[in-house]
Amino acid sequence: MTAPRPARKSRANGEGTVYQRKDGRWEAAGYILTTNGTRKRTRVYGATRKEAVDRLTERMAASNRGLPAPAADCTVGVYLQHWLDNIAVHQLRETTHTRYHATVRLYITPALGRKKLGRLTAKDVRTFLNQLRNTCQCCTRGLDHQGVCCTAGACCGKQLSPLTIIYVHSVLKSALQHAVREDELPRNVARNVPAGTPRPKRTEPLTAAEARQLLQTAEGHRLHAMFELALRTGLRKGELLGLRWTDFDLDSGTVSIRRTLQRTTSHGLTTLPTKTTNSERRIALPTECLRSLQDHRQRQARERERAGDGWLETGYVFTTSNGRPIDPTNLTRTFSTLLRDAGLRRIRFHDLRHTAATLLLEQGVELVVIKELLGHAHIGVTATVYTHVRPRLQHQAINTLTNALRPDTTPGGKPASR
Repeated sequence: MTAPRPARKSRANGEGTVYQRKDGRWEAAGYILTTNGTRKRTRVYGATRKEAVDRLTERMAASNRGLPAPAADCTVGVYLQHWLDNIAVHQLRETTHTRYHATVRLYITPALGRKKLGRLTAKDVRTFLNQLRNTCQCCTRGLDHQGVCCTAGACCGKQLSPLTIIYVHSVLKSALQHAVREDELPRNVARNVPAGTPRPKRTEPLTAAEARQLLQTAEGHRLHAMFELALRTGLRKGELLGLRWTDFDLDSGTVSIRRTLQRTTSHGLTTLPTKTTNSERRIALPTECLRSLQDHRQRQARERERAGDGWLETGYVFTTSNGRPIDPTNLTRTFSTLLRDAGLRRIRFHDLRHTAATLLLEQGVELVVIKELLGHAHIGVTATVYTHVRPRLQHQAINTLTNALRPDTTPGGKPASR
């Protein structure tokens, strides 16, 4: 007599359905709230029963917390707003999320917002990108307020740059990929449409002579130590502004990069984690930077004494005259004034970082060392950004090889006997 099969535990009402498919996978199904306000039956899959149940439980729990799931029959505009408000906001830095939000509002929603998410095709995406490339933004977005474009019958032809087109495409691609992960779309149609590969933007860093001129002009400036650090270590603007005295070990001559200072929409001037995990690093400081930092600390002590009760102790290395952190925009203005005083061409503050890396490359420093100093995530990033240096390095290498292969000559000009 065969033993009776154990009775399966009955599921409570609302827990969904779980069963094993013919292909061996487990499928779990249940009802969740969607972005269009209705409830729909959703299906998830897993290699084991527990995996499928866990995925369904997670999705239903999110629905019960008021986070609706995307629905294939909702519009692209509704889905993108759901993705920005409930998904991307938890995955992106605030500044990046703000750029994503502006990209969706200005470009994607006006063109694709009314299309059904489930009916969006690669052809729709390709047509959308082509329109961005070929249409005047003054006309499309109604930016012509002075009657100098289409309203005057003479379009200025202000089109988006290739890099902006790629950025718009990447935002749309990221949003649709989430719908694919949620099993709302069978595939990411934006992935099938290439956005093009424009030439990397050529940077114009300072030459060694220009860099020396800048440092000479900066002597005596209250932020001289910052410009020294920027040119000699390649730190980012936000990393420099986010430095605290506790990050330095002046005895061993090192500094730890732990944070960045940025202005955000919601919190104003605030500290954030470094750009990537690789950006959090410890670097050695040259003697010139250590000397200028010692002078800067003494200068800051005198400013603290003069400010008295008006001094705000924040612990930051680079502050205003009353101890408050420096706004990145104000630093940009200060840097522009310094360039003008030095008689140098106008560049971005970020180009000081490019200058440091370029000069290191030209001095023969290995790429992997520069990658660690700059805090790049991958060495490929370093190699790509500084491709403009390669022709000069190749020329130097060829000359070195030529000199090595040139036969030895006697003082009279004849080849030496062997």
